[in-house]
Amino acid sequence: MKIIFEGAAQTVTGSRHLIEVNGHKILLDCGLFQGKRDQSYIKNQNFEFDPASLDAVILSHAHIDHNGNLPNLVKNGYHGPIYATPPTVTLGEIMLQDSAHIQEQDALYVNKKRAKRGLPAVEPLYTLKDALEAIDRYYPVKYEEAFSPVPGVTVRFFNAGHILGSAAIRIDVDENGQHKSLWFSGDIGRKDLPLLPEPVFPSDVDYLLMECTYGDENHDSVDMAYEKFKAIVVKTVQRGGKIIIPAFAVGRTQEIVYFLNMLISEGAIAPLSVYVDSPLAVAASKIFRGYPEYFDEETFDFIRKEKHPALDFTGLRYVSSVEESKALNDKKGPLVIISASGMAEAGRILHHLKNNIEDQNNTVLICGWQAPNTLGRRLVDRDPIVRIFGEEYDLRAEVVTINGLSAHAGQDYLLQYAAAVKGRVKKIFLVHGEEEAATIFQAKLNEAGIGPVEYPTYQQEVEI
Repeated sequence: MKIIFEGAAQTVTGSRHLIEVNGHKILLDCGLFQGKRDQSYIKNQNFEFDPASLDAVILSHAHIDHNGNLPNLVKNGYHGPIYATPPTVTLGEIMLQDSAHIQEQDALYVNKKRAKRGLPAVEPLYTLKDALEAIDRYYPVKYEEAFSPVPGVTVRFFNAGHILGSAAIRIDVDENGQHKSLWFSGDIGRKDLPLLPEPVFPSDVDYLLMECTYGDENHDSVDMAYEKFKAIVVKTVQRGGKIIIPAFAVGRTQEIVYFLNMLISEGAIAPLSVYVDSPLAVAASKIFRGYPEYFDEETFDFIRKEKHPALDFTGLRYVSSVEESKALNDKKGPLVIISASGMAEAGRILHHLKNNIEDQNNTVLICGWQAPNTLGRRLVDRDPIVRIFGEEYDLRAEVVTINGLSAHAGQDYLLQYAAAVKGRVKKIFLVHGEEEAATIFQAKLNEAGIGPVEYPTYQQEVEI
């Protein structure tokens, strides 16, 4: 059995791990790499393996850095099934279409600028047609339901507590008369966030392939994050500004809206307009109602009564049309605009940022980890001048980061996760983490006697 680390190796985005077993090939995740635009385009466009040689694809969840490059995979020859939990399949259908639309629209916008400068046009990374062909390959499987993607291999999904339908993937292999087991964590959620149940920990496995995004730090508690969130919103509202929030349409958006409703309900702020400007978020929120069994008890009760605060309160408006989105530019604060993408790399959030970051009364609120070389990271680093759609803008708006709302586990919880296989696991492979985070976390694992541990490089091959 061999693992080849084709993505999210010594970096966070572009999750992709190739398993070779019993003469067959299985790909775990097929995400988009996010970083410098030219570098990302080339890296996402090309595969280091032949997609037609794959027998199966298995997804941990529907975030674009884990499933967003499926259209290219199918376009380049993959014809097999794409296994995922039912919510991941349903979310994946809308997310891939949304991603394709963004790819096409951004290329169109950029090409208008390039044409004025006499530069050649660029092609979108993939199109809606490519996305629809990938969607046809989806195959839903429920949590803990065994399936066999190739002979001698049994797979089960377990709740990862990260977003709706997110899963850790357990793989049991019978090969050459030997039995081996591998647990791929996907993105590990947190035990104290609203909406979702706690993640299921690994048990009784030989090898653990786990994320370490926040291996170097712990998060503020959700209560502390909420208090910080409150202070930021109150301050911006008092100065009549707009709060611009780049957020993942699935998961993060619903949590932020939940908190905004709490602020209004408590009387911390007067009722104000909250715009969720993302067709994807509109569709995702409808999907949430269709999977009540995937939420915790409190959320299930809210959904049953159709009073879920993340989906329905006075002042909350879901924006779908381009015309409505453009009209937000003419509205005066105070108001809140939540828009995808979470790392401010594509979509309507780019237009809202370019129209609002030069006003010192406004606030840009960053609620999660930002990959290097993304616009989100440049905002977090408070670069005085940022480029959006090839044009320069002065960053005058206040930029605030709240990591306590992250849907990723912090260091302490990651340690608890790994400790669940202490004394049993033969090796832990750390992925989905930058070098500093992985190095610090590896030291913590060693101190706790958990391991051995390896931090594989891009395209490294490991026999297990």
